[in-house]
Amino acid sequence: MLKNFDCGELTKKQANKNVTLCGWVDSLRTHGKIGFIDLRDRSGTVQLFLDKKFTSNLKDLTRESVIQITGKVGARPKNLVNRDMKTGDVEVKVAKLNVLTKADPLPLEIDKNIESLEETRLKYRYLDLRRPEMQEKIELRHKAIKFIRDFLDKKGFYEITTPILTKSTPEGARDYLVPSRIHKGKFYALPQSPQQYKQLLMVAGFEKYFQIAPCFRDEDARADRCPGEFYQLDLEMSFVEQEDILKLTEKLFIELIKKVFPGKKISKTPFPRLKYKDCIKKYGTDKPDLRKNKKNENELAFCWVVDFPLFEEKLEKGHCAPKHHMFTMPKEEHLKYLNKKDARKALSYQHDLVLNGFEVGGGSIRIHDPKVQEKIFDLIGFDKKKKKYFSHMLDAFRYGVPVHGGIAPGLDRTLMVILGEQSIREVIAFPKSQDAKDLTMDAPSKVEKEQLEELDLMLHSDLKKYLKK
Repeated sequence: MLKNFDCGELTKKQANKNVTLCGWVDSLRTHGKIGFIDLRDRSGTVQLFLDKKFTSNLKDLTRESVIQITGKVGARPKNLVNRDMKTGDVEVKVAKLNVLTKADPLPLEIDKNIESLEETRLKYRYLDLRRPEMQEKIELRHKAIKFIRDFLDKKGFYEITTPILTKSTPEGARDYLVPSRIHKGKFYALPQSPQQYKQLLMVAGFEKYFQIAPCFRDEDARADRCPGEFYQLDLEMSFVEQEDILKLTEKLFIELIKKVFPGKKISKTPFPRLKYKDCIKKYGTDKPDLRKNKKNENELAFCWVVDFPLFEEKLEKGHCAPKHHMFTMPKEEHLKYLNKKDARKALSYQHDLVLNGFEVGGGSIRIHDPKVQEKIFDLIGFDKKKKKYFSHMLDAFRYGVPVHGGIAPGLDRTLMVILGEQSIREVIAFPKSQDAKDLTMDAPSKVEKEQLEELDLMLHSDLKKYLKK
């Protein structure tokens, strides 16, 4: 290793020790023949003291240059202790300094007190992420995901990854399509969620599954939704009732907040249960903000919304449209309504988790009876061609399907709400811009003509030119 200590871990315990540190020059200043550098790494910042043999060369050193130093840790005099720094009791007297890489002038300011345009922040995200508040948010994201993994592992869940290249099916938002080089004229789709795979995993007998799943949807941006891709805690269980899913999820979030976000307080436990109909009548929304003091940034008000209609109130092209998705189980007592006349009377086993006025997770008990699934397909207007898209599901359901259900809290949105951020992009390392661009990588971008030819593709603009010849 090029260092034997982290900057942020130095205290009086290391006094008189020789240390080697590496990091970025956070600030540098000279006072006559002596100089000071605040050296920063992931763990924090420590002050370096430089005597006259170094100060003459400091004029060539720039902020954010990467250096390696060797020196001795010393306790600061009481009157020079910096209480604003974790390492404010000590400084390191530099004996050797090596400039590893020199930084050019920065295209944005990474001082936390100076705002930069979001477009600039996203273009130079690798610099923006150096800011301590961004480092802290990414660290909290890591800790939250690790807690979730450990919690579910102790509950007997298997983390199983599912394919990224999958099949395009007529559901939800627009798919991102991926052309196949081997199978000309055919396309994969990036998964909008692992919905069908996780149900097939229940058919396979795994009983308890989860993954931190990337999901891809070609939809417009909102403050609480990043276009293109997002991550969710995808969770599915066999041999359960809706209450089992709600209790497990509730326990997970209560313990997560307590462990990873101890400064936050959940206003009410158990989480209130609201029926969809009552929720709309009382609050005018199915995402109510139940905080007692909406100005209190540390208050978290969770609630469950249940008893959703199985279908939307309005028809789409003369057919019913699922309120949740087409795999949601109707209430047992409402199976009798699965006909064209009465379908919109049916309620379902859908459940939404709401936090401070945001839907942060949704799930349901799934259909496990192929006859019920066929009826739902008929009611939403699927013909034989559209049903064929889901033939793998209907085939699987012929071979013994457990009662199963689950939930999929969105990690990005949940973290945004917990941390009180106004934009979901603040909790994602490399988010897309509002117009679905990756400004850091300059994506999407044009590709070479040879790449298109290899895929047997031609752009519409090129086709028109070709036809004119």
